[in-house]
Amino acid sequence: MPTHRAVHVAAVDAPLTLVDVETEPPGAGHVRIAVTACGVCGTDHAFVNGGFPGMTWPVTLGHEIAGTIAELGAGVTDWKVGDRVAVGWFGGNCGHCIPCRKGDFIHCVNGQVPSWHYPGGYAESVTVPVSALARIPDELSFVEAAPMGCAGVTTYHALRSTAALPGDRVAVLGLGGLGHLGVQFARAMGFETIAIARGAGKAADAHALGAHHYIDSTAGDVAEAMAALGGVAVVLATAANSRAMAETLGGLTPRGELVIIGVTTEPLPIAPVQLITPGISVTGHPSGTARDVEETMRFAVLSGVRARIEERPLAQAAQAYAAMEQGQARYRMVLTM
Repeated sequence: MPTHRAVHVAAVDAPLTLVDVETEPPGAGHVRIAVTACGVCGTDHAFVNGGFPGMTWPVTLGHEIAGTIAELGAGVTDWKVGDRVAVGWFGGNCGHCIPCRKGDFIHCVNGQVPSWHYPGGYAESVTVPVSALARIPDELSFVEAAPMGCAGVTTYHALRSTAALPGDRVAVLGLGGLGHLGVQFARAMGFETIAIARGAGKAADAHALGAHHYIDSTAGDVAEAMAALGGVAVVLATAANSRAMAETLGGLTPRGELVIIGVTTEPLPIAPVQLITPGISVTGHPSGTARDVEETMRFAVLSGVRARIEERPLAQAAQAYAAMEQGQARYRMVLTM
């Protein structure tokens, strides 16, 4: 049987190691992808730490996958060898559970995530269910498409799911791998865009990414600064900092929305009285389906939104992961095969 290179994590907190693994043919309803690029996401850290239930080892990380279909399993229609495809956090749904029967595929009871439920994209080859596939527009390279499967769809789909209208003020909390895309999407969607981050040194980047205003969260009361701009309809919280999220509440206008996509286990320090009188909502937003990924990529083509990327070869996966983990990536690391 032929082999391909993949990066394994053998056990909890074990190092990322390049190995040769057998290339299995795809089963029914699956395709094998020749991977060209795979993004390095902050959530990969949780996989290395064994942070998800039912994980089996070794783990191959990677849920921002882009490449071409190399092989079709039995019963696969509407896809052909050579198709350019992306697979993100949404790694497939069953189609028969109650959420799926309601069309709520992102909450599929049997939903799959690459690297959790099957080997991920830090590899030259990956096999995925067809329900996970998103078509990559011709205008996007594989490297540009890869981060759209998680960071891109999460920020874009979160923003378009709010009640904000073009011209409304929208703030993006955090200016990292998610936030730098959130700022670009917010500007492209017609919002008066406010970036909130730590330190005056990030102001230039925020404006270059499209922010109309920048708030340095270390320089004073964030809510007061938001209110001074007229108040904000939506805060997209990309920074995984519960206190920083809570500190934005006072800057929301009545019926404002705090939409959370930054993952942290720390409780939110919010009192019900802060929510009741102004009618504020606090919402957690999941990623997006394969179709949402396609629509994110299409909007990126129309608007010119792109992740800022540093490329590394697969053999340097451990170094790329370390750069992400230590906050040295500016802004998205992408492995290339």
